[in-house]
Amino acid sequence: MRQLPTALLLTALASSTFHAAPADNPLMLYQGTWHVTRKSAGANAKPDELKNQCALVGKFFTCQQTVNGSVTALLIFIATNQPGHYATQNVLPEGRATGKGELEITGNRWVFTSSWNQGSKTTRYRTTNVFTDKNHIHFEQEESSDGVHWETKDSGDDIRTSPSK
Repeated sequence: MRQLPTALLLTALASSTFHAAPADNPLMLYQGTWHVTRKSAGANAKPDELKNQCALVGKFFTCQQTVNGSVTALLIFIATNQPGHYATQNVLPEGRATGKGELEITGNRWVFTSSWNQGSKTTRYRTTNVFTDKNHIHFEQEESSDGVHWETKDSGDDIRTSPSK
C-alpha cells in the first residue's frame, strides 16, 4: 500500500458520513506508522517510514499514505459482494488514478493484484501481505507477463511503530 484533493477532503470532513471505521473492520489493520524494510534496499539501509491515516467515508474505506514525510497516495477500498474481496484504487497527489486493482483477504493473507496494459503487452502485479500479528507484515512483490509465471521483484517486512490517531 502507498492524497486526497483538498476540495474532496474538505467535503469529506464536513460530511456526516466521514468517521472512523469500526475497530472490527480488517482494513483498520493498516492504520498507524510503520517501518518498512525492503530486501532490495540492502542490509544497512534505513527503513522507510510509512504513515497510514485511514477512515471510512460512506461506503469507501480510505488510507492516505505518507512515505518519509511526503504524501504519496490515497488508497481507496470498495467492498464487493463477496466477503473479503475489495476493488482498490490509488489516487496520486496530482489527482491521477493509477488503475483498478483488487484485494482478497483470506485470514492473515492479503493479496493485492493489478495490471498495466502497455498496448501490446500487459504486466500483472501481485503483492502478498502476510500478517504474523497485528503489528508485523511480511510482504512479497511479484510481476508476471502471463498471469501464470510470477517473478519475485522484492520482499520485506513492515513493523508498526505506533498507531495513528
